[in-house]
Amino acid sequence: MIERDFDVPFVADLALREKQIQQNYRPIMAVHKWFARRPGTLFRALILSEFVKGPLREEFYQGQSLKTLRVLDPFMGGGTTLVEANRVGCSITGLDINPMAWWIVRQEILDLDLAAYRQAADALRRSLEEDIGPLYRTRCLECGSEEAHVKYFLWVKSPSCQCCRQPVDLFPNYLLAEAVRHPMNIFVCRVCGELYDSPSTKQAPACPHCKAAFTLEFAAKRSHCKCQHCNHPNNYPTPSAGPPSHRLFAIEYHCEACRPRHQGRFFKKPSTEDLAKYEKAANRLAAMRPSFIPKDEIPSGDETDRLHRWGYRLYREMFNARQLLGLELACRLISRQKDPRIADALATNLSDLLRYQNMLCRYDTMALKSLDVFSVHGFPIGLIQCESNLLGVNGKTSAVGSGGWLNIIDKFYKAKSYCNHPFEIRHEGSRRVQVPIPSEWIGDRRNGTGPLETKQVSLDCADAGDVDFNGKKFDAVLTDPPYFRNVQYAELMDFCYVWLRTLITTTHPEFACLTTRNANELTGNVNMGRGLEHFTEGMSRVFRKMAKVLKPGSPLAYTYHHNQLDAYFPVAVAMLDAALVCSASLPCPAEMGASIHINGTGSSIIDTVFVCRSTGSFPRRWLSDTPAALARVVAQDLALLQQGQVKPTQGDTRCIIFGHMIRLAVWNLRTGWKADESTAARMAAVQTWTTEFGGVEAVIKALGETYTKAPAHQHWELWEAATPYKTRTDEISF
Repeated sequence: MIERDFDVPFVADLALREKQIQQNYRPIMAVHKWFARRPGTLFRALILSEFVKGPLREEFYQGQSLKTLRVLDPFMGGGTTLVEANRVGCSITGLDINPMAWWIVRQEILDLDLAAYRQAADALRRSLEEDIGPLYRTRCLECGSEEAHVKYFLWVKSPSCQCCRQPVDLFPNYLLAEAVRHPMNIFVCRVCGELYDSPSTKQAPACPHCKAAFTLEFAAKRSHCKCQHCNHPNNYPTPSAGPPSHRLFAIEYHCEACRPRHQGRFFKKPSTEDLAKYEKAANRLAAMRPSFIPKDEIPSGDETDRLHRWGYRLYREMFNARQLLGLELACRLISRQKDPRIADALATNLSDLLRYQNMLCRYDTMALKSLDVFSVHGFPIGLIQCESNLLGVNGKTSAVGSGGWLNIIDKFYKAKSYCNHPFEIRHEGSRRVQVPIPSEWIGDRRNGTGPLETKQVSLDCADAGDVDFNGKKFDAVLTDPPYFRNVQYAELMDFCYVWLRTLITTTHPEFACLTTRNANELTGNVNMGRGLEHFTEGMSRVFRKMAKVLKPGSPLAYTYHHNQLDAYFPVAVAMLDAALVCSASLPCPAEMGASIHINGTGSSIIDTVFVCRSTGSFPRRWLSDTPAALARVVAQDLALLQQGQVKPTQGDTRCIIFGHMIRLAVWNLRTGWKADESTAARMAAVQTWTTEFGGVEAVIKALGETYTKAPAHQHWELWEAATPYKTRTDEISF
């Protein structure tokens, strides 16, 4: 059982490593972007801990065949749980209210003829290359070749001055590239637009081309920018002016012939020919009658209101003319594909490509690469935008740059290949060893050298609280539910959905609606009036349904994570309403410490894995009755995480405390719980118990230096140490 056999140090070590480069551990996750995916290693460990006898550290690397088990995920999201359950042979049922989630998991799991897919994908890219390839060529400054490939076009927002109507370039500074992956710092001259280098970022010299002195006087800062032409102070953004205009100011390109003798990257100021190529694309688009470019308006929302503040009203306005031309042509090619599964795969590729092919992508001046629109869980709008080569750039041994068809096809092919040949990663000292698991595979059918094999897969775009399971019972419900107000899934995924539905609506009625937004979506959303009570009611409704379809004593296990204790009250209410006992709250790393929204902050990378049952047992030592006793349990968790190479921060510690307090609240409130009281009253009952217990601060005080000496901010680093782990056997039954 999970409560006894879940090996915290072992799983923490693997999960922490996986989250740093998830595609190396679980290539299947690269089928399409989804947000905040939890580690596949975590859910594999939960399944094996519950259903397989033997030490987890040994069974983890063995092939498993759990064909008699049924696993349900009511919030399947990006499909992590279902992929892991399907892989070990379970019959799986997955539900999600968002059609993009349904589509992505379907593409991950359904069988695909990889050879036929590759042939079709390569043919699509060749057709685009023949048609619009010249739009992505430039003249090399070193050898003069006209066939150098553009990696990135760099654009600066350039609205008209509110006084003289001249364009005002909103450069936040004039640094184009840092001397990290390039020998020198590269600057753009604010006057003549030429590029020049400097060994220093703080004391940039005057422009060697026009002799203009370097100054930040005209740089954009805090929504203000002085006009270089008339010195008028301008404010930005101005929503009434419509979507912001941009000026192409630099190009990063790749010349295969010059690369062996060239140091660093290739940069240039765009030439007259480069500017003319963009105009050619714009003119061609204007003469077209597009069939697939969406006309949808951007609805108001917590995230999309940021787009409105910048003047964006239509989704198509977030793309420039060259991007729209290439995407329209790609859609036309996909629509002609006869094989429905290959057509769906290519449509998925185009949908995933969108996050790199838009004018919200930013350029990382240190890493010298494009940051896709979803590099944070929102719509970040920078002043410098990066347009990636739509086709992708072939280098001598691999793709150069990111964000093109070449990159998307390659990672999708690797992702689906992993379905046929899954593996795990074992760490032996500093070595990372790939361990094949030949008896396992992912999919609904498999026709290799032997007879056809099939697995039961049921995926539905539906509200889990409303589904009729027709008496079917499940051996486990495993899920990663939405976390209150952490990610606005529908608002973000509409960015892809409005394009994808133009390709597939006629064959997939799940895409009939104009948006993925749904009144029952369980994310807090101020714009839609969905607060903590709405979240609580939705979680309770689903948990009650799950409790009814679980076999007696079977686990409902789910991950949860938030930086505020009150955001945990809904899950406590849901467990109590479903008449389930929380038999474990286990810590596990589940976020990438180096991610933009976590690194250097007080946020936590640790999830609590809540395990719930209608009947069972758990270790007596977990039943704390004072803050000091709970502090001892938390300290033991911290020690186990440290054995798994995690260095818990204060934020991590707080989240671990939150999890345990909710577990104890459920245990102490279960007798006499009144599920028919108002939502506010039920939430207040949980809050009252946590307050009377002493609150989080009392546990922190009891931890003493264990808490105060922990790092205040995230800084991910691995260290080597691991010992076998097993929970004591002194248990309390329920």
